[in-house]
Amino acid sequence: MRRLRLLFALPLLLAAGAPMPPPGADPAWSILEGLTTEIGPRPAGSDAEARARAWAVARLTALGFSNVRVEPFDVPYWARGTESAAVTAPFPQPLAVTALGNSGATPPSGLEAPVAAFASLAALDAAPAEAVAGRIVYVGHAMAPTQDGSGYGQYGAARFRGPAIAAGKGAAAIIIRSIGTDRHRLPHTGQTVFPDGVAPIPAAALANPDADQLERIVARGRPVRLRLVLTPLAGGQRPSGNVIAEVPGTDPAAGIVAIGGHLDSWDLGTGAIDNAAGVAITAAAARRILDERRPRRTIRLIWFGAEEIGGLGGRAYFERHRAEPHALVAESDFGADRIWRFQTRLPAAAAGLADRLEQALAPFGIVRGRGTANAGADLGPWARAGTNAIDLNQDGTRYFDLHHTADDTIDKIDPAQLEQNVAAWTAMLRLVGDAPEDLLNQNSLTGTP
Repeated sequence: MRRLRLLFALPLLLAAGAPMPPPGADPAWSILEGLTTEIGPRPAGSDAEARARAWAVARLTALGFSNVRVEPFDVPYWARGTESAAVTAPFPQPLAVTALGNSGATPPSGLEAPVAAFASLAALDAAPAEAVAGRIVYVGHAMAPTQDGSGYGQYGAARFRGPAIAAGKGAAAIIIRSIGTDRHRLPHTGQTVFPDGVAPIPAAALANPDADQLERIVARGRPVRLRLVLTPLAGGQRPSGNVIAEVPGTDPAAGIVAIGGHLDSWDLGTGAIDNAAGVAITAAAARRILDERRPRRTIRLIWFGAEEIGGLGGRAYFERHRAEPHALVAESDFGADRIWRFQTRLPAAAAGLADRLEQALAPFGIVRGRGTANAGADLGPWARAGTNAIDLNQDGTRYFDLHHTADDTIDKIDPAQLEQNVAAWTAMLRLVGDAPEDLLNQNSLTGTP
């Protein structure tokens, strides 16, 4: 009967362009599909994020996890408003933009000003204030795709720091080339930060083809003017929270293995790769361990809130639980393309665990890296404090084509690669959950073979 239902449904699914889960798919696809369909976008502090927490509690309870709960905390709320941009001279035409998180607002009718264009953040940083004051700043860059996503840290600074630098020099507003590697007219949003004492200015990202167009206009050598309308709302403090569930271990003295991803997302897409995939992968792997047996160590699954606005859920978890014995941390927050490498942060006495991981993950096409695991945005505070960590690195070649855009939707996820992620995470949790090594009393840390 199940096969008959699938056969009847198949033409409709294919006509809709929906990706097909593998036969007998475990909870990963169900969580991914349910969260993105029934909740959709989940901005930090929003009503949708609150619905996502309630949905998560119900789903994790139904899956059989123990100690399912929400640990609340408050976050600053920011909501997108109207957004548009256009060149008004010398060649009038519209541009595709989106506001950056934490952006200031223009007047409701917008603002118009001359453009001050810079090829890089370094060029803006070096510019005198008189070249910037009263202008709409544009910052370009040349981000290219990489397997490990390493370009994000370098080029992302234009978004992280660029608006504050422009504001400090008296700019009226700023637009940056999107921090992305795609060629679509879909701008990439993301959080920016204005330090204390720096008043937020309107800040937006320009779709990459439109950034190319603006650069060609500037290269003509004639004065360029731009009109920008951004009307976001800063709504004060609102509730967020972390959703926690556990697979109880048999030996409390052996410590906790903390895993997870973040539940919130930006508002342009449905947050499928960032990061419904991560919470689905880690939950499905933990559920497989639950189905097999009780591990030696407790596996604690955390779906973090408010990651997108500064890792606030991760910080809240660290402050609340830092006195508890955490044996190891690991996070999934880089989409759902296949895992190609693992890296560790383990004491020298646990070198055998790293060797066993290499053997267990090799059948999945996963190689051992020479770097040190950092545990991601939300669990990174633990690694920086000296806790053991493992990174299962997904292929990021196309991640920044989709990241923080309206294209972050479930059809971009390959069910076969999603399953490879779950299988690799399950293999890792089997070893770490039952590892005989002492993972609490550490000596020298090493991340290399």
